[in-house]
Amino acid sequence: MSNLFTSQQAIRRLVVKVGSSILIGDDGALRQQWLAALAEDIAALAGRGAQVIVVTSGAVALGRAGLNIKSGALKLEEKQAAAACGQIALVQAWRESLGVHKKSCAQLLLTIDDSENRRRYLNARNTLETLLEHHVIPVINENDTVATAELRFGDNDRLAARVAQMASADALILLSDVDGLYSANPQTDKNARFIDTISAITPDIEAMAGGVGSVVGSGGMVTKIEAAKIALAAGCHMVIAAGKDLHPLKAYEESGRGTWFVASSTPIGARKHWISGAVAPAGVITVDDGAAEALKSGKSLLPAGVKSAEGHFGRGDAVIVKDLAGRELGKGLIAYSSEDTARILGHKSQDIEKILGFKGRSALIHRDDLVLR
Repeated sequence: MSNLFTSQQAIRRLVVKVGSSILIGDDGALRQQWLAALAEDIAALAGRGAQVIVVTSGAVALGRAGLNIKSGALKLEEKQAAAACGQIALVQAWRESLGVHKKSCAQLLLTIDDSENRRRYLNARNTLETLLEHHVIPVINENDTVATAELRFGDNDRLAARVAQMASADALILLSDVDGLYSANPQTDKNARFIDTISAITPDIEAMAGGVGSVVGSGGMVTKIEAAKIALAAGCHMVIAAGKDLHPLKAYEESGRGTWFVASSTPIGARKHWISGAVAPAGVITVDDGAAEALKSGKSLLPAGVKSAEGHFGRGDAVIVKDLAGRELGKGLIAYSSEDTARILGHKSQDIEKILGFKGRSALIHRDDLVLR
């Protein structure tokens, strides 16, 4: 498993999820030495060319002190207030730990609406892409200060999977207080079998995660299986690995000890499959012969090759692409609204800013967002 994890060809972009149980000590304080060791692991991966995104818990736990609430369940408004207090300390700790290795980081706070509302999803995705392009490590947490019981992700395992999906990550690693999935509770069943690799999430696999009241499930294994479903559907591998000890990423890289969920496709392949079957087209783009040939050779669609646009669509909507004879070439996600597309079609990419008044993408449809027939 470690070869797949460390292969730069296979794992170009990695999401690392850190839970409160391993980041915060029993005394309610941040485990500074552990975080410093993890930051060193992340810096080492980044130094080898991998792009790393962090999804971290801990704001609510750290914020309890600010509200002088040491223990006990929190009301929703108390949890939101604790998150507001703790988020400052949490991000500062990440900033300082990564800064030791001359790595910059940026804070992103997300709610479930950001993953389901198309415009917010695109904005968050574009922000992630820009940060990674500039070698900045995104540090993401759920926005507990505004999320409600009805709208929140509920756990950062599924948030991490949504982020992996949004970022087209190659792998997601859930650092946990357990080292993987077992066929039964290893604390009570000496015959419990460690599950090394999972290629499909079957009812039997879900049963192994445990239900309400299960010791195995109480560690969050059920939500980890739910996260795996999201990740695998996005073409993203996922691993559950032990995270309590120092240098957890290095330890996993060296030992390969963990449960590896193997995706059957790549992130781009899964994305194109989704575009092909799940997204209803909102318009039609007709391109000239030169653009048609360029698309067939794997190029992106530039505005200069577009002859006309029909329909009313927004940025990120799906459109059908046709040639001058009316033959359907494929379907893709367009980077501009129908109004802006009408203004820039037939023009060179370098003229977009002058025409629209802002600097947008050079391609009308990027090749990764295009599925040809």
